[in-house]
Amino acid sequence: MHEHIARAMYYLSVHLLSASIVASAAWALTSVLRASATTKYWIWVATAFNFVLPSGALIDRLWAPHLTWARPLGAIGDPVWDMTQGRTAVILGVIWMTGGFSMLIRLISRIRRECREGQALAPLSDGGLASNFLADGVPVRFGDRHPSPAVRGVIYPRILLPIGIDQLLNPREFQAVLIHELAHARRRDNLIRLLYEASLCALWFHPLMWLAGARIGLYRELSCDESVIRRAHGQELVSALAKLAVPKQAGVLQATASSHLSYRLAHLAGPPQTTYRAASLLLTSLFAALIAVGTFQTIAHTACCFVIKH
Repeated sequence: MHEHIARAMYYLSVHLLSASIVASAAWALTSVLRASATTKYWIWVATAFNFVLPSGALIDRLWAPHLTWARPLGAIGDPVWDMTQGRTAVILGVIWMTGGFSMLIRLISRIRRECREGQALAPLSDGGLASNFLADGVPVRFGDRHPSPAVRGVIYPRILLPIGIDQLLNPREFQAVLIHELAHARRRDNLIRLLYEASLCALWFHPLMWLAGARIGLYRELSCDESVIRRAHGQELVSALAKLAVPKQAGVLQATASSHLSYRLAHLAGPPQTTYRAASLLLTSLFAALIAVGTFQTIAHTACCFVIKH
């Protein structure tokens, strides 16, 4: 029984090592190359899920008998063998389960809070926009329980807007905000976020998983801003963010601009997105090569029937 546990832990350790190298390289590449935010967003989504989806496992399962050149990694195998027996294994198991349970409670609390916010919506006063309408097939609702524009719902997303936003913003600014939120809704960003946070419950101990979450959050906003720029509403979004950050009509709308405001304003004032096409293609190609190398390295040290120590 101990041998099976040790083999599983050995594979996990090698996989996490390769995924960590990929994540570190992704951080360097996305920091240096001036590619589009959308490209960087999907790279960080892939980086995060690369931690929890060991692609090399399928190859190991199907072709391990033919990969005779694979060799175990003793620097990981020997410590894993020692850690998975005796008191050390019990202590580590308790620490991991305690952390995972705490993260799960945190996730459930967030989901329940957002569900309550989505259900407790009050209608707009007379003279405002219709309290419910569809924007490109996505339901839009107004309420007084959320301070800023947001998207709620995982499978069937809907846009929630604070009461008074139509009075604070002019029509083009309002349209810019709506385009941004529609980009979140169409891409199912809430579903991606949920899957990431569920993965974090298992890998809460890994600092690069937290880094991936921070980068996903940043580029999620910047990539939706790019959709606004493509619709020629970039300047209107800048002025809308300024008004939402410091609303003039505080009695009507207590709103705050979404996170990463300074990054968003710098991005909106930057060069046209067409200048990033070559860099985006280069970044995508380099990252694909990194994933391939990481998968190969995992296979090279695990497709040997997980021989660790006798």
